[in-house]
Amino acid sequence: MTQETLPFWLAEALAREQPADPIPLGQHIEADIAIVGGGYTGLWSAIKLKQQDPALRVVILEQALCGSGASGRNGGCLLTWSTKYPSLRRLFGEQEATRLVQASEQAVFAIRDFCQHHGIEAQLRLDGTLYTATSPAQQGGMTPALAALEQAGISRWQSLPPKEVQARAGSKAHLAGHFSPAAGSVQPALLVRGLRRVALALGIVIHEQTPMTRLVHGARPLLETPLGSVRADKVILAINAWLPRQCRQFSRNLILVSSDMVITDPAPERLDALGLTDGISVVDGRTFVHYYRRTPAGRLMLGKGGNRFAFANRLHPWFDRPSAFAADLRRRLDGFFPSLADLPIAASWTGPSDRSATGLPFFGHLEDHPNVLYGAGYSGNGVVQSWMGGEILAALALDLDNEWRHCPLARGPRGQFPPEPIRWLGANLVRRAILRKEQAEDEGRPVPSWARHLARLADAAGKADKG
Repeated sequence: MTQETLPFWLAEALAREQPADPIPLGQHIEADIAIVGGGYTGLWSAIKLKQQDPALRVVILEQALCGSGASGRNGGCLLTWSTKYPSLRRLFGEQEATRLVQASEQAVFAIRDFCQHHGIEAQLRLDGTLYTATSPAQQGGMTPALAALEQAGISRWQSLPPKEVQARAGSKAHLAGHFSPAAGSVQPALLVRGLRRVALALGIVIHEQTPMTRLVHGARPLLETPLGSVRADKVILAINAWLPRQCRQFSRNLILVSSDMVITDPAPERLDALGLTDGISVVDGRTFVHYYRRTPAGRLMLGKGGNRFAFANRLHPWFDRPSAFAADLRRRLDGFFPSLADLPIAASWTGPSDRSATGLPFFGHLEDHPNVLYGAGYSGNGVVQSWMGGEILAALALDLDNEWRHCPLARGPRGQFPPEPIRWLGANLVRRAILRKEQAEDEGRPVPSWARHLARLADAAGKADKG
């Protein structure tokens, strides 16, 4: 990845930070815990480990720069697990589902408090989120999840009148919607670079531009790099989309999907006129949702996942290029905001999202290697959830007797995708079915039965459970 191809958020954050040149690892070192991956999961894990035991020798190896992966290029929407409550309850039981929903909502405010305490200026605004319907067929899509939350007595969501939905969303394309205050938005790369600064201040050693070339298992695993090595008591693999390439045991537990975004030139007065005055995250009711938000500088960001699937989970070069779907995103932006059709797009970018079969992340120890831990599978919803991932991995690494150590998310992946080439062919077939179904719904036409049935196979990919 060159400076010219950096995702917009990371380029903006680095321009503001003006960091010193990275120092790759150039010798052999010893550590108590070595973490591979300098994104949210790796940094939160390291910080929480040092908070538990300041004497720990913690080392992070990052193959590029901290934030070069999903942590520096996501949409920056702070969303919770509340709309996945039915899935959580089905998988883990009512008590744990309730705890995880409430923990995810508390994490939103914990991240805010952490940033305030450590002076991280990440443009974090807790103005809530709005989940909407943009076609009659999407109306009522939130009902199963919200009814389950109400029954459990843990719902923060409120239904809004259509005119208020349109006012808050800044667009008449929204027909209905629900609002939760336990959400917001952040400049994701400013957040991850802020976590890096805090980690360094805590005494955590970080070597960027240091890819792991080999993991040698043993009583004390050895991480080899091009110019050095690290031997540690415990290793944490916090590499998300890169995990299947490193550990073949996960080849069928994850599928890499592109997430694509565009962002406009600044136009604060025009966004003000539309009613987009704060940092609310707006999410529509599709399976592969459109989401958008305003930045403090008056830019409008819009993104969409599920556009391209990687065969055999290969990390293709197109994950590090401007989005091949920028024209489609431009058309969707114009559909939401016709008056902004002349507002130039400043940048587009893409990145790999590691989707699990359940749509939820998973954590644990490698098979037959209890001193090597992993976490992955955020499925496009990891800004807040990585805070909890850090709690889980720190608890596993230190063998703490707490709720995170015993969390069912810490028992490895659940469910598998078919082997290749069935997985890739099936994923693209289901994607085409979803597109056909949602296009028919947008146009008020009957949905072909084959498209409806196939689309249901991807229900776990949605932001909200539909049944």
